Amino acid sequence: MKANKKLRFQYSLQNSFFLILFLSLVFVIGFLAKQFVYVKDMTQANRSVLTKGSIEVVESMKDPIQLTIFASNDDGSENFRKSIVDFFAKYQRAKSDINIKFINPIEEPKLLQELGIRSDGEVVVEYNKRTEHISPPFAEQEFTNLLVRLSRTNQKPILYLDGHGEKNLIGKKTNDLGGFGEQLRNKGLKLSNPDLTALSEVPKEGAMLIIASPQVNVGKIEAKKILDYVEQGGNLLWLLDDNNFKGLDNLAQYLALKVSNESVIDPLSEEYGGDENITFSTIYGDHPITRNFMLRTIYSNAHEVNAQDSYENGWEVSELIEVATGGWLPLSKNNGEDKFNFIKGEDKEGPINIGIALKRKFGDIGQRVVVVGNASFLSNTFITSGGNLDLGINIINWLVGDDQLITIQPMPLKDINVSIPNDSKSVFVAWTIFHSFQYFIPIGLFILGFVVWFRRRKA
Repeated sequence: MKANKKLRFQYSLQNSFFLILFLSLVFVIGFLAKQFVYVKDMTQANRSVLTKGSIEVVESMKDPIQLTIFASNDDGSENFRKSIVDFFAKYQRAKSDINIKFINPIEEPKLLQELGIRSDGEVVVEYNKRTEHISPPFAEQEFTNLLVRLSRTNQKPILYLDGHGEKNLIGKKTNDLGGFGEQLRNKGLKLSNPDLTALSEVPKEGAMLIIASPQVNVGKIEAKKILDYVEQGGNLLWLLDDNNFKGLDNLAQYLALKVSNESVIDPLSEEYGGDENITFSTIYGDHPITRNFMLRTIYSNAHEVNAQDSYENGWEVSELIEVATGGWLPLSKNNGEDKFNFIKGEDKEGPINIGIALKRKFGDIGQRVVVVGNASFLSNTFITSGGNLDLGINIINWLVGDDQLITIQPMPLKDINVSIPNDSKSVFVAWTIFHSFQYFIPIGLFILGFVVWFRRRKA
């Protein structure tokens, strides 16, 4: 009998020690979880963590960011402020000096009027004495674009040639570049199309000039102004759909530019549902535009582009984009059907380079030029394909001198909001689903565990 009491006492002591140890472990884990944050995202759209592009943008911003949030106080049923804090917490994990300050709109009506606050939850973002506003619902792409605009050092407009059938940066047709132009504006860049027939020269206040595949010849007077602009240090993006320079032959000669007669043939594109004139690239040159760039880009009827380093004009040339690793560039004299049949010893086997970057020392800031033997890769048809947009933005950032913003762009979320119909049945179903994961399932599992433990203890 004494042995049984002693044994029970030992069991009780062991159980008590185990319980104390278990509770201590829970306390320590909770304390460590509070001090150190680790997030593993398992959502389809990577909702809980930032994309690589957003992280690089945030890390490039050296000074503190101040967020002033005009939001109503949380009450028992609403967690409005908490949802805002949860969104910006992702950015705070990447940059610790993002400071948040809440202001109740009801308590500061005069301040709301001064700042032009129009909605509950609106945020005033301040960086380097520059401010922008953003309103809920918040999305990563929208907020990261806002940060890019605030951190952009170049405020000069981007000029683009117009009036000769070019792919227009504000156009809505499938072959225009309107989607790309909209993305440039979202990232804080201004667009302007100067009339070179009326102006004495290409405006010097522009950050760069875009020539996007003219369809008719550029007039001699305009062509001379463009050549003068480049000779005097202007930055240029020249997109070519063929080797017809459309009146800009002197500019091509000044850049020592060579463009192939035929477009690249890529039979591997048929595996992805395209034809031989569609080609892909996953190989890029060692250049700030394409360094660490690993996204696939897509091109249609791309032409080979080359230029030679010029000691006379001081150009340093870098290759950017290689396509058609399993294709070729037709060089044989026989055209027609033979174009789609590789002739060894006559045609040029892939990969084929279709983009070059030129730079040279010019004044204090230097000069930069990019030429791509394809304009359609930035068109409304292809801009959302693969990494086309990312590559295009990288090219622009390099040309305007914002090298620190060269990065992979944040992808838009596919499931920003959940829309629930306003009828009572839908509201009840949504309430049940949400609260089941929040309360009912955890409580049920706790009760089930207690029942199992109690039965085993009695046994």
